[in-house]
Amino acid sequence: MGSTLSERASLELVARYGVPTVSVRRATTPDEAVTAAAELGGPVVVKLHGDGIAHKTERGLVRLDLASPDAVRDAATSLLAAARPDDGAVDLVVAPMVVGSRELIAGMLTDAQFGRCVMIGIGGILTEAQGDVAFRLAPLTEFDAVDMLDELRDQALLGPVRGEPAVDRDAVGTILLALARLAAAEPDVRSVDVNPLVIVDGRPIAVDALVERV
Repeated sequence: MGSTLSERASLELVARYGVPTVSVRRATTPDEAVTAAAELGGPVVVKLHGDGIAHKTERGLVRLDLASPDAVRDAATSLLAAARPDDGAVDLVVAPMVVGSRELIAGMLTDAQFGRCVMIGIGGILTEAQGDVAFRLAPLTEFDAVDMLDELRDQALLGPVRGEPAVDRDAVGTILLALARLAAAEPDVRSVDVNPLVIVDGRPIAVDALVERV
């Protein structure tokens, strides 16, 4: 039976291979969360964090757009109180509030028949409903990475939108190549889910990740 890495450990692993990630701080108490938020500056996100917590949004374990110390403290207090015995050891992660009108999803999975695959798709709350994704076997070439993006149906979402620049395809390709390198170098990693990749000024940044080991 496999195990998952915590959010911070997952982000650190994908960052090691070249995926741009949001900066996060860990905190064990509400006061530490307030200190972390002050260090980051601006509105922040606070999440309950631990190796046993894989689906934070579904359980309401994420608090967004917290702009004051009191808001951060209240959120941290309620999140810690929401921990269940089966969650194991938990603490908090505090991260900058990254805002973008578009999101992508990227990842790596191990198929029983074909082996290691890299994936890119249109992200956000409708990811599963849209099913707008592309896959390639690892290892990847630069051509493969560009071709995967070209395969997505919603090309308009990748172009200029509402005054924002087009998605930087080279930057997305770099992420896909990074995931392919991770697949080759980490045989004990079964899957990687980088979701969402928020598009900020045309460039993608990972704000959450989940790594599953065999």
